[in-house]
Amino acid sequence: MTGQGIDITAASTDAARLAGEGKTPMFVAVDGAFAGIIAVADSLKASSAAAVKTMQAMGLRVVMLTGDNRATAEAIARAAGIDQVVAEVQPHEKADTIKTLQTPENDFSKRATVAMVGDGINDAVALTQSDVGIAIGTGTDVAIESAQIVLMGGDLQGVAAAIRLSKKTMRNIKQNLFWALAYNVLGIPVAMGLLYLFGGPLLNPMIAAVAMCLSSLSLLANVLRLKRVKI
Repeated sequence: MTGQGIDITAASTDAARLAGEGKTPMFVAVDGAFAGIIAVADSLKASSAAAVKTMQAMGLRVVMLTGDNRATAEAIARAAGIDQVVAEVQPHEKADTIKTLQTPENDFSKRATVAMVGDGINDAVALTQSDVGIAIGTGTDVAIESAQIVLMGGDLQGVAAAIRLSKKTMRNIKQNLFWALAYNVLGIPVAMGLLYLFGGPLLNPMIAAVAMCLSSLSLLANVLRLKRVKI
């Protein structure tokens, strides 16, 4: 508008009010004269605030990263319960912000692991830069191709569920590695005749085979416990 020589100062108060309500104001001119404001807004899903609260309770730091107007972004962030907002950034600046969040403050051990959630073309670079890119399944193909995790629905609760399930999966893997190692450390020497050297019995190969099968079944049973996880 300024580039076209159209004065919109009279509408600045209304524009600021609309932005503070979480709406994006757009100025309209007709025949070179200011005509009014059109305000558009993304409705906040009822589950979004609950999803943010859940992630914060998990010890995660939640940041809103958007190219939208700052006042609008801050209004949406307040409604969603997000404290930190980075607004009015271009696609490459989103990636730069991710890099800044990943940079260690003092030493490498304090480097943050950053997960980026996005659904648009403008999020593709940031999704690639993040440690874990999470795309909303209802978003653009570019975002989906750039992410490592794709949520089938558009509910942010899926982000918390994915993180919770991944943590339980990693714990399950570590448990299986421990028990498999412990079982073999104890079982292999017995199968080699260690007890026989000290006057004990030799291990029948059939018994050893059954024991090996039981060890595999026990690990499999531990994995299947993940099916009962409520996410």
